[in-house]
Amino acid sequence: MPVYRQEKNVVRYLRALGKVLAGLNVVYEMICVVDGQVDNTYENAKKAKIPKLKVFTYPKNQGKGNAVRFGMSRARGEVIGFVDGGFDLKYSSIPLALEHMKWYNADIMIGSKRHPASKVTYPWQRRILSWGYQMGVRLLFGINVRDSQVGIKFFKRKVVKEIMPKLLIKAFAFDIEMLAVANRMGFSRIYEFPIELKLEFGTSSIASIGFFKTSWNMLWDTLAVFYRLKIRCHYDK
Repeated sequence: MPVYRQEKNVVRYLRALGKVLAGLNVVYEMICVVDGQVDNTYENAKKAKIPKLKVFTYPKNQGKGNAVRFGMSRARGEVIGFVDGGFDLKYSSIPLALEHMKWYNADIMIGSKRHPASKVTYPWQRRILSWGYQMGVRLLFGINVRDSQVGIKFFKRKVVKEIMPKLLIKAFAFDIEMLAVANRMGFSRIYEFPIELKLEFGTSSIASIGFFKTSWNMLWDTLAVFYRLKIRCHYDK
């Protein structure tokens, strides 16, 4: 779980996630990565004393993508995933995601707002931009998914091991970089699972730096991934 400036809420997020994982009847670990020591998020997470939790941080904020890679590179399981901190996205979808991963023998499972069984509430501004962005993703990368941007994904360990050394994006569009590189390397069994999401405009961490500025940065980073993937063939090296 990557978190940033969540000193008041991080313990609640981690306890809620821990409760879901504890009910899975599997061996698991939790890793929380605090993206920069800018408040008391790290200290509060460390004090929480939640079973099987490891908490990491580093001095400066580097972006969500960096936090996700930092945590996943330290995970030891055969299935490695990440989930956003916060209660916009319900953690109750995790058991179904892991079941689907076995059923489909998936390389990657991704949460999807557009899965027919998903229960989603989010503003029209985001709906329009999300739809347009996803059309662009399918056109640029040829990945046959309906939604690549929900903050919950699971990967086989071998996928993580292969793609991690090649990834570059630290902040925006890191999700699509992970999926595009994995697909390029032959890990094409990418499936979607239903989620429950209730997102209010202006309430997420994205809004703290400006929603439309974030959208522009996302587009720029996505084009950078396309350039490295299709033109420079950087990820093939």
